[in-house]
Amino acid sequence: MLFRKPLAITALLGCCAQFAFADTIQLKDATVTGKILAEKADSLVVDVGFTVLQIPRSAIINVTKASTATMPATTTTTPSANGRFYSSDAKVAGVHDVSSLVKQIGEAVVQVKNPGGLGSGFFINEDGYLITNFHVIEGETEISVEVYQQKNGQLDRETYKQVKIVAINKFQDLALLHIEDKNAPKFKYVTLGSSDSLNVGDAVFAIGSPLGLERTVTQGILSTKTRQLEGQLYLQTSTQINPGNSGGPLFNLAGEVVGVTNMKITFGEGLGFAIPVELVKNFLDHRDAFAYSTDNPNTPFRYLEPPTRTSLKTTEAK
Repeated sequence: MLFRKPLAITALLGCCAQFAFADTIQLKDATVTGKILAEKADSLVVDVGFTVLQIPRSAIINVTKASTATMPATTTTTPSANGRFYSSDAKVAGVHDVSSLVKQIGEAVVQVKNPGGLGSGFFINEDGYLITNFHVIEGETEISVEVYQQKNGQLDRETYKQVKIVAINKFQDLALLHIEDKNAPKFKYVTLGSSDSLNVGDAVFAIGSPLGLERTVTQGILSTKTRQLEGQLYLQTSTQINPGNSGGPLFNLAGEVVGVTNMKITFGEGLGFAIPVELVKNFLDHRDAFAYSTDNPNTPFRYLEPPTRTSLKTTEAK
């Protein structure tokens, strides 16, 4: 939900998640491997990476669930030039109140501006790399990032205009940006959590710039973690989000990002949606494949060479 006129709601397609710890469902004539999302009385809902299957229990012979005993319980990072690209904590963190968390991590949330409108974003490392929605920067060449930092006991607003698009995934509505201003300091950043560990009813909160009102905090609960829209799974939340929240973080009460807010149902209240953080991690882990380059086949933009005068004459002659 980019804050612009007119307002457009983006519908997303595609899911290419990989499962390191997969559940196995043995059918009468086949085997399905994936992640069990929901167990209903008459069926199982299984995410197999590229789609979600609803398998009738009558067709299931046996279910073998992945063991979680061997899963790491330490902070993991993806290396970059400085040895760390983003921080992801797999262990169960403590619960804190929203007020104290906002003071700790609020500076990591930014406002992303362009001539067509504005959205939100958040830093994933101290070197100025940040996540936002693709639709926030789609078709724009002039991008600026507004950062709020604590100085002398008060928030100081700073705008950075040298912003590079590093990678984009149009179908999952994600974009990776980098602030390249020479005077840019080290930035505060967030930790990426896990939406898999969330339970329906868990408290979550968002920080963003709805309608341009920067640093707005809203709180709600996780309504469901398996809302399917156009073949894509979303986190549904009662947390109030509006145009301008797009690209901002959805936090759990440990202060970890569990989703990226990106759309809402406009004719209802408390019906917001966020991209699960697992998709964000996959995007960052494979950011080279989504590099913003005219030579990259994943880039949704094409720039063709203009026809030469000679080729025009040849065409006319035919």
